[in-house]
Amino acid sequence: MHRRPAAGAALALLSAVTFATSGTFARSLIDAGWSAEAVVIVRVGIAALVLAIPALLSLRGRWDVLRRNTTAIALFGLLGVAVAQACFFNAVRYLPVGVALLLEYLGIILVVGWMWLRHGQRPRRLTVIGSVAALAGLAFVLDLAGNADFHPVGVLWGLGAAFGLAGYFVLAGRVDPRLPSVAMASGGMAVGAAVLLLIGLTGLLPLRATFGEVTFAGQRTSWLLPIAGLSLVAAVVAYLAGIAGTRILGPRLSSFVGLTEVLFAVLIAWLLLDELPTAWQLFGGALIVAGVALVRLDELRTPPTPATPEPALTVNA
Repeated sequence: MHRRPAAGAALALLSAVTFATSGTFARSLIDAGWSAEAVVIVRVGIAALVLAIPALLSLRGRWDVLRRNTTAIALFGLLGVAVAQACFFNAVRYLPVGVALLLEYLGIILVVGWMWLRHGQRPRRLTVIGSVAALAGLAFVLDLAGNADFHPVGVLWGLGAAFGLAGYFVLAGRVDPRLPSVAMASGGMAVGAAVLLLIGLTGLLPLRATFGEVTFAGQRTSWLLPIAGLSLVAAVVAYLAGIAGTRILGPRLSSFVGLTEVLFAVLIAWLLLDELPTAWQLFGGALIVAGVALVRLDELRTPPTPATPEPALTVNA
């Protein structure tokens, strides 16, 4: 089949833009009294149900593949969905959306350290430079000596999201390539929602939700609007566009394009929430994005793995 790189890039950008709206949609619910865990449960629970039909269709004749990957899907749901998203939305309670997302993206740097310590894969020079740049950018993003409000709890939640994102990338590289990515996404989100719901019912995590009006983009509106945005726009559309874009561009290049999510998240939060990081934080954010981009570029220089029936998903907040 003839591949169209322009169409693939457009889909990857659409995925990045729609993923970038998640923090802004979630902020309106959290400010109205929702707990971050409740936001994640509703978001990924609805998205899992919507994606269930295409997931089931993709698995016709391949149920043995699903059975063999049950553990991988469960771990993906626990780390890549439950931990990453719950920590990210909790970070949004204390930090600007863009700053919280930048902290989460440090998970890519954590993967470098994991692969070195666990598997002896010593990073090459470009990866080292990118990692150092990203860590230097972190100091500016936190703006410890500047005018920005520093919330240690928010930073810890953001680093927890980075840990979850790192877990996803490590798992994504080990998943059976015959498992359809839409089935991985739907199953993982269902597991993530179920885990958070069960823990919440025990009282270990707060589960709060309000069902009146919320403030979104400076306007009072129904709570259903941000819920629809989170589950349909920032999850279903984002994942499906990401899957389609990855099929055309391949997982390496599409994940590289996906770095624009950080830039879109800052822009959307600025336009809708009037929330803009300080100049030093923006400089630090540029260093983090540049550092992560160098790590990704180093990956693009390595020989790609053999073609698989369907590439792994890139994952975002």
